[in-house]
Amino acid sequence: SAPALLVPAAAVGLAVALGLLAHAPVNRFCAASNNRTGFLCDDRATCILASQVCDRVRNCRNGEDEQEKLCGDLPHSLPGYLVFRCSNPMYWVYADQRCNGKNNCGDCSDEMGSLAACPPCGSEWWSCSPVLYEYCSCIPRRLCRDGVQHCLSWSDEYIC
Repeated sequence: SAPALLVPAAAVGLAVALGLLAHAPVNRFCAASNNRTGFLCDDRATCILASQVCDRVRNCRNGEDEQEKLCGDLPHSLPGYLVFRCSNPMYWVYADQRCNGKNNCGDCSDEMGSLAACPPCGSEWWSCSPVLYEYCSCIPRRLCRDGVQHCLSWSDEYIC
């Protein structure tokens, strides 16, 4: 009975080697720097930021982050975990750009929307209503007391 098992096992091995059997999809989700959404390279060790995928720079050793099947029809060709859809369905951003303090969607839906579910301003940020569209509900503390109004209330110049 042992020789009888070897023949099917050899056939399956040969089919896998020749690519005749469907391969299970590779899970490429990983947590990159600052716990941001990332893309796992073929080496299974390198995790790049979602926004480094399809940026015309080969960040993975084998260039799998720039392959046509991944980048051919953005954002539709990207795995869902790499994409954040703005409240305006015409716009999207990479998932690692959600909750980064910047108004990447143009309407703050990536920072303040219910789908974004961002935590409150961190210690490196000052909470206010910014005057510039670049920010949504916080400004970087490095902009405090710099002689330029960044908050409607001027709190960045007098309190921060």
